[in-house]
Amino acid sequence: MITARALGSLAFAGAVALTFGRAASAQDTIKIGELNSYKTQTAFLDPYKKGWELAIEEINAKGGVLGKKLEVISRDDGSSPGDAVRVAEELVTREGVNILAGTFLSNTGLAVTEFAGKKKVFFLAAEPLTDKITWQNGNRYTFRLRATTYMQVAMLVPEALAAKKKRWALVYPNYEYGQAAAATFKEMMKAKQPDIEFVTEQAPPLGKVDAGAVVQAIDDAKPDAIFNVLFGADFAKLVREGGTRGVFKDRTVVSVLSGEPEYLDPVKEEAPVGWIVTGYPWDKIKIPEHATFLAAYQKKYNDYPRLGSIVGYATMKSLAAGIAKAGSTDTEKLITAFRGLDVVGPFGPFTYRASDHQATAGAFVGKIALENGKGTMTDIKYVDGATVLPSDAEVKKLRPAAE
Repeated sequence: MITARALGSLAFAGAVALTFGRAASAQDTIKIGELNSYKTQTAFLDPYKKGWELAIEEINAKGGVLGKKLEVISRDDGSSPGDAVRVAEELVTREGVNILAGTFLSNTGLAVTEFAGKKKVFFLAAEPLTDKITWQNGNRYTFRLRATTYMQVAMLVPEALAAKKKRWALVYPNYEYGQAAAATFKEMMKAKQPDIEFVTEQAPPLGKVDAGAVVQAIDDAKPDAIFNVLFGADFAKLVREGGTRGVFKDRTVVSVLSGEPEYLDPVKEEAPVGWIVTGYPWDKIKIPEHATFLAAYQKKYNDYPRLGSIVGYATMKSLAAGIAKAGSTDTEKLITAFRGLDVVGPFGPFTYRASDHQATAGAFVGKIALENGKGTMTDIKYVDGATVLPSDAEVKKLRPAAE
């Protein structure tokens, strides 16, 4: 007969075994806390998650890093700066991570950047484009992968100048990313083309564009050219309404991100042919590293990658490279390792600059075209991010309180 004391002893032994089992398991993995706006930005972030899952699978299949498997603990940040900070806190305190990665919207990215600085936690901002993450609001704990607002606008400005148009309309979402993109475009264009005129600025709330009113206001201003920063569902509404009304006809349109499959695919045959864009022509890229990535991605998912897939994949490859170089997950050692870290991604090699913690990963520039009833890019060229970033001396002025 089993006594109450015996049962208690067994329960205690089981609890101890479970505790040690968890400890042993934790010691066998390196935890990465990942947070993103999965529920609201599905077009980009579903492929993004597939990208990082593929990278983790490849890394772990080769033995992991420092002899340990990488384990990603992922959470939704609610597309809210406040929720993002709360989730980041939970990942650090409850899950015990000291490496954070992810975020999509610029405002959530900035919130986690501030959190990382205050809590002294390493943060790799994957997608948010605001320049403030690595410049004005930058800190020693935060690095960023994606080509920034400034970088992508700088890639498009030569094409905008070549169009030789004087009267420009601006369309952008009314939050950090859109405001910064418009301001940077105006500043760069004015410096090179002093007689330029900005005849209207349309800045609808993110996700709430009244496309009819916006395109009517653009048409009423009679611009020669349009600079667009809307993306996602806002982009689709602008394209359809503007196309129906003929607002884009005989006007040069320069547009950030609009060549990404995430945003081109939903508009299908209504893709705005001739727009000059940054994007991801996945089926036209001849880079060897991309060919390897593409084959692996299609084999795993039976689907083609989107730009989000590239970002997710390169995020985890960057963290693996940084941890390996550091020989540790210690925060200060990771910071030292990431400063000047060389990584090979699907677009080839790039570097995390020591001066501002910004990666030099670039982007493709080209024109939107229609092929088989779908939007794609043509006349493409890859612009290395290093060629459109300010010098280290300039960065010192832009990043005054980072250290």
